[in-house]
Amino acid sequence: MDGSAVLDRLVADAETDPDVRGVVLTGSHARGMVTAHSDCDVTVVVTGSALARWQRVRSAELDQAVVTVEALSDTSVHWPRYGYRGARVLLDRLGGGIADLVERQAIPTAEETRAWSRDFLDAYVNQLYRAVKSHRDGAAAAGKLDELESVPWLLSTVFALHGRLRPYNKYLAWELATHPLPGRWNAALEPGRLPGRALSLFPAVADLARERGHGDVLDGWGADIALILRQARRSGVSGR
Repeated sequence: MDGSAVLDRLVADAETDPDVRGVVLTGSHARGMVTAHSDCDVTVVVTGSALARWQRVRSAELDQAVVTVEALSDTSVHWPRYGYRGARVLLDRLGGGIADLVERQAIPTAEETRAWSRDFLDAYVNQLYRAVKSHRDGAAAAGKLDELESVPWLLSTVFALHGRLRPYNKYLAWELATHPLPGRWNAALEPGRLPGRALSLFPAVADLARERGHGDVLDGWGADIALILRQARRSGVSGR
């Protein structure tokens, strides 16, 4: 059975069950990125009494998650929230309430992104400091590995500084195409070039962080920031 048929059957079953509050399509099908290997990623929102009837499904055609309205309302766990970016609500028995909860998952508050910006920026600096020390000590291979490890922190930092959730790697190009970042950031985060640019992009990230009021996070690293900036500028000149 192809993905469309599976999805149609699922929605039809949901519509006959009064304990289903909503059906949300996520993943590649929602974002228009379907390939021959894509399954349908669906979240079925139910009442607590329906959890026994609607169970987790993982197959080649369907990845079905089942949550209560209360669970969909919980935004305390960061990592799954980007999954709702670009989601399509196929059934909403809460008069738009399911759509509101999906949007709340996908769009963080200003308070959230401010806190994340500071945490992610600190982690990004920490990983770059490790890379710089490795390069300084002649451990080029370790330095490159450290730089690669900093890429997730770079992405998390830049998107948080722009009030956004970091995309999953698979959807980074889609995110930049459908929801562009301002200025030169789209080009800077181009997926094909990004792995080798985590260090050379640090000066721009540091400037953005200071503009957003997070200079104290950088200043907390003292002279280490100057060390990272020197290496970053050499990295940018050399094209590494």
